Amino acid sequence: MGRMLEDIRVLDLTHVWFGPWCTMMLADMGAEVIRIEPPWGAIDRIAEGLLFGGASYTFHHLNLNKKSLTLNLKSPEGLEVFKELVKKSDVVVQNFTPGTMEKLGLGYDVLRSLNPRIIYAALSGFGQYGPYKARGSYAPIAEAMSGHTRLTGDGVDPEGPPIEMAQAYGDLGPGTMAAMAILAALRYRDKTGEGQMIDVAQFDCMVAYNTAVTGYLLSGMKPWEIRKKYPTARGIGGIFKTRDGKYIDLAGFTPKAVDALKKFLGVEELSKDLLAQKVLEMTRDEAVEYFVKADVPVGPVYHVDEVVKDPHLLERGMFVEVEHPKAGRVKVPNFPVKFSKTPGKILTAAPLLGQHNREVLMNVLGYSEEKIKELENTGVIASVF
Repeated sequence: MGRMLEDIRVLDLTHVWFGPWCTMMLADMGAEVIRIEPPWGAIDRIAEGLLFGGASYTFHHLNLNKKSLTLNLKSPEGLEVFKELVKKSDVVVQNFTPGTMEKLGLGYDVLRSLNPRIIYAALSGFGQYGPYKARGSYAPIAEAMSGHTRLTGDGVDPEGPPIEMAQAYGDLGPGTMAAMAILAALRYRDKTGEGQMIDVAQFDCMVAYNTAVTGYLLSGMKPWEIRKKYPTARGIGGIFKTRDGKYIDLAGFTPKAVDALKKFLGVEELSKDLLAQKVLEMTRDEAVEYFVKADVPVGPVYHVDEVVKDPHLLERGMFVEVEHPKAGRVKVPNFPVKFSKTPGKILTAAPLLGQHNREVLMNVLGYSEEKIKELENTGVIASVF
């Protein structure tokens, strides 16, 4: 086997960040992921603002290695095409509002009757059951309701306002959990021959990621209350400003690190003010080198333009170039995990809308050119790339 999941076909009905991140990880590990969009394009492709080759930068980031098939699932013909694909696939992933697939006539019972081995992953904000199941959600909602937004604010000031997390980890974290669950379901199917349904809720996952929840369940206190009532010698660290107006993040949080800092600085008592004053005497790069020599975890606070130039990341091949039919040669992040025998690979750029209509319909379903033209003429598919 050349790639880990090269024998797995995934039908990807997802959009925005949560679902596409999940399916892209499967594609990076070799699965054939067919991103199915309506003929007019998914909402994350046709976003407003700066576009590259007709798509947003987040679409480029989250849809590498995928194929694009347009399909109008609201038409009987489109539903029939999808059902034929289900019979020849291993996984279906969607992140519609709960009930949408059932309204389309594509609930799990239907998919299972078409293919008992199918693994059906239903991704949503609050899950397929429960009082909130019909509510819409995005990453910030899951982050807020799971406590992360309040905790981020507490790190600055427990009496101050909550602070939203950067990026969309309420999508990316649960998306990673969904990919892991799909892999586990595939392993179970290898042993039993049986598929199953997977219900992945952003809210559930973000609660599971919040260690402060267990702290509260054990103590009845919030993290800042625990720190105030039970102060510990947990070391010294945090973000410090440097002479050139930049910042470093220093993590001297263990007794060993504190002892190393005291010895390196030649002091018997260590304080955050002392460290701040010392750091302010140096440029950012000088400060990083200084504390590396002290054998204390430290790193520069980068912006994205510096991240892509970091020599360590470049040495580890974390950025690769792919050819996009309209945007040209583009550089994108590589699959981050290193395997000794079956590495994940970025082989193709995010697809154009309907770019693989003919490839999928001919190679997977055996459709003729005449059949495909008929589907185009009736608006079931759109080859508009």
